[in-house]
Amino acid sequence: MTETGHPYPVEEFLTAVRAEILAEHRSDADGAVKVALSKGRLLAHSGGTREYLFECRTWQDSLDGVPVLARPSRSRKAWGLAEASRAPDGTVRLVTRADLGTAPANVQIRKDDAAGWAALAERLETVGEQDSPVDPDHAGWLVGRGNPRTGRAENPGRWVANWAGLQLNPRQRDAVAQALASDVLFLWGPPGTGKTDVVGHIVEGSFRQGLRVLFLAPTNVAVDQALERMCSLLEHEEGFAEGIVQRAGNIVLPSLRSRYGDQVDPARIAALLVESIDRQIGTATDQLKGARAAIALHDRVRDLESDLATATAEIAGAGRDHAAAARTVATADTLAVQLRLKMEKVGPPTGFRAERRAAKLSDVWMALAAEEDRAAQAREAVARAVRRHTAGEKQAAEARRDLSGAHAVVVGIPPRQTVVESAVALQKLIDELGQKRKRIQDEVRSHCRVLGATVAKAVQSRKLLDEIDVVVIDEAGMVNLPSAWFAAGLARKRVIVAGDFRQLPAVTKGDSDREASEEERAHSREWTARDAFHAAGLVDPSGRVVQDPRLVALDTQYRMREPICAVVNEVAYPDAPLRTGRGETSRLPFAPLIDSPVILIDTSGRRIAGGGRKPHMTNAVHAAVIHELVRGLQFEGILPGRKWQEAPEGERATDRLAVISPYREQVKALKNSLAHRFGEDYDGLVDTVHRFQGSQRPVVLLDTVAGAGKDPGFFYSGTGLSSQTCRLLNVALSRAQDHLVVVADVAFLRKHLAPHSEALAMIDHLEAHAQTISADQLIPIRDADQLAVLSEEELARPAFFEHSEVLSAVEWDVERARRSIELYSAFMDAPPVRRWARMLGPRTAAGIQVTVFTRPPEEQQEPSRVARHRELVQQLEAVGCRVEFRDRMHEKVLILDGSVLWHGSKNLLANIGPTDLMMRYTDPASCDRVRRLMERTRMERPARGPWRPAEQAAPAPEVPAQRAEEADKVYPGLIRNGRLYLKVPYAQKDEAKRLLRARWDKEAEHWWVDAAKVTREQAARWLP
Repeated sequence: MTETGHPYPVEEFLTAVRAEILAEHRSDADGAVKVALSKGRLLAHSGGTREYLFECRTWQDSLDGVPVLARPSRSRKAWGLAEASRAPDGTVRLVTRADLGTAPANVQIRKDDAAGWAALAERLETVGEQDSPVDPDHAGWLVGRGNPRTGRAENPGRWVANWAGLQLNPRQRDAVAQALASDVLFLWGPPGTGKTDVVGHIVEGSFRQGLRVLFLAPTNVAVDQALERMCSLLEHEEGFAEGIVQRAGNIVLPSLRSRYGDQVDPARIAALLVESIDRQIGTATDQLKGARAAIALHDRVRDLESDLATATAEIAGAGRDHAAAARTVATADTLAVQLRLKMEKVGPPTGFRAERRAAKLSDVWMALAAEEDRAAQAREAVARAVRRHTAGEKQAAEARRDLSGAHAVVVGIPPRQTVVESAVALQKLIDELGQKRKRIQDEVRSHCRVLGATVAKAVQSRKLLDEIDVVVIDEAGMVNLPSAWFAAGLARKRVIVAGDFRQLPAVTKGDSDREASEEERAHSREWTARDAFHAAGLVDPSGRVVQDPRLVALDTQYRMREPICAVVNEVAYPDAPLRTGRGETSRLPFAPLIDSPVILIDTSGRRIAGGGRKPHMTNAVHAAVIHELVRGLQFEGILPGRKWQEAPEGERATDRLAVISPYREQVKALKNSLAHRFGEDYDGLVDTVHRFQGSQRPVVLLDTVAGAGKDPGFFYSGTGLSSQTCRLLNVALSRAQDHLVVVADVAFLRKHLAPHSEALAMIDHLEAHAQTISADQLIPIRDADQLAVLSEEELARPAFFEHSEVLSAVEWDVERARRSIELYSAFMDAPPVRRWARMLGPRTAAGIQVTVFTRPPEEQQEPSRVARHRELVQQLEAVGCRVEFRDRMHEKVLILDGSVLWHGSKNLLANIGPTDLMMRYTDPASCDRVRRLMERTRMERPARGPWRPAEQAAPAPEVPAQRAEEADKVYPGLIRNGRLYLKVPYAQKDEAKRLLRARWDKEAEHWWVDAAKVTREQAARWLP
């Protein structure tokens, strides 16, 4: 434990992770999606937090609901953390701690790609605490700590189905057997060696050992591909439909979604379980309704029987009451008769006994009235008894009638008590299912035994599984070390690390952060950029593998034909060459254009300098070569033709071809070109190396791009088996199954690559073993007089023109322009300008818009050339050309009608050099791309309008002072005594002598050329 309570090496990881966050915030983020905000105003400022409101013309939906970074548009300072929300009216509310001022005019925002690093730092901070899911001892296995057990399962067939019949080679079997009996296994799986199958069987065996497995990979595609294989091995296991294999996160692979989506997607599993539970609830509810109906029938019989008994009793009671009342009536009537007789006997109350007689009559009357009243009441009782008797008989009759039917209905129904008990049980089941439905997510998770997720998902999630016994990290070479360490620490019993440390590395920035110190960059290289194989001590400092019992290396590949594998071995596996386990027959129909497994297309001698700030990232010649190669493959039936709609599966362009380029700029150019070639844009046909990791195609075209700039670029800067260059080349080359085509400027690469570069080893091997063809075999060298007799199809093809043919060929195109002519020439000389003025004058007179782009006069080296440059501009304006100045431009391009592109090493308005070469290309997409490229690289200056007479012309701007000539000093760019002095590096002296007849001035210690014979444009390479 460290002083902070964190186990080793958490503090080192935290320092490295924070460096990644800082590097990301310092980065300009070239290529990232950015949104421009304008006309901002400060709404509120409280507690260091500021709230702004901006206008936004174009919003990116990818920024909705994600952390963003913000900074002023022209700033190069670090980005600040912010939160952005877009209102319905299009305005954007930005909350940040950064001080953007009270009224920021222009601000940029982008997604905070450091958010994942921040989440990782937060999780690392908890390591060592009681509730942390990480076991530091098991995580330590990834950095060479501890003594993990290694062994070998004696009977793998106990855990792996059909073990004896599996098509696994001995090394693959060793890997599975060792994994199932070890604490840790490092599985080295170079391309095509069946690593996915081996990992699948390791997971299968671990599952059958009763262990819960967390499978991790750096990308969603890698997770899905491996999980699909695991599903095919476990789909017949009990509980598979209920989610014993699950996917955490979105499924991106269509085949996994279509084949196993219902069984592995927790949301779909939950939905299906909810549907199942709802069906059970529905069934139980229906049964409960039936039970309640049966109870009601039983109750109906009971009620009818009760009604009959009540009616019978009522009849009997009514009879008794009737008899009693009748007797009372009879008795009362008898007494009444007797009382009336008595009254008659008493007589009227007269005489001397009148009072006595009256009193006696009164008593008799009262007794009579009482008897009559009693008789009346008894008669009413009789009537009531009659009514009761009648009602009772009616009720009894109805009860007897209904009871007969009710008895018939309950025949076959279980006794009431049984039905009641069933209803109680059904209600209890419904209540339990309802509770289960509420806990469905926990239910789904409890079923899971194998879970697939990205490494980022595992690191950022609080709890993926209740318990994790085995962690499998696939494609581990692409996983940064802190994330791999954290993920390994989630395992309670076993860690499997699989991948190839000579393929794509993790994406990190701290190790290359220019604003960090060398010590900080070194820390990042050790603690974030390293992969688990290096950190565990399985790779020595030179990049060579170390023999270790923890490591099993797969050594037989089944993807590439042997000649392709030989190239890959030369570049990436010289210390552990791969064997080939597949046949040599191509799966594609025979095609003369690619009748060899490995082809090198050499573009040496057909080099055209690129434009823009990063010319090494594009190559127009290579784009044209690939365009023509694809056209040839379409003609030979290998690829679908233009706008084919019904190419069968397996014969689509993306089924057979991959075009790989190291730089995004060239990818864009190739996408546009091939979209024109196919008539549509194919997603996944052309991309950078990173995008093709994990995939394979029968034909791979690798565009090395290098040749258009002064150096090959950063892609080729690394050396050594652990370098980025080696890893990227390995991935690019090893995607090919049947045919590998490498497009390369061999001479350029040989000149600039380090002697020990893996890229140079590739070139050496290709020149020695590949079928080599030149660019001329795909792109013809034409004469100007051929243009008039070519078909439209042939005219549309790219073609080279030697310097002696360029002007005549260009003139042929200019005469046929119908809308516009755009001429880009950084430098101008008098004879070519006069010739072009004569050529362009009739075109402007015909209404064609002609625009000439050139450098401003102020950029000329001597005052005399400034004045001459102005005169040449005026000559062009005099014939109706529009002239626009662009600072420091280098482009050499001609675009006609937005569809015909001339591109090369020749400034058309300058004197022709002995090696000038241009390429003609008919492709509107390429014209647009070149135009946009030049727009992006320009520095804004006002365009010159059409020519005006001298008396109306605006005053000429003041010419800035040129460097004063010093009698005792010589410097590059100086013209003295007819000599133009140059700055030629020692390594380039022979080239300067050969191309320009340069000579060495011993006294001045500078190279020089004859200023009368060599223009500044021709010598621009060695001028400031």
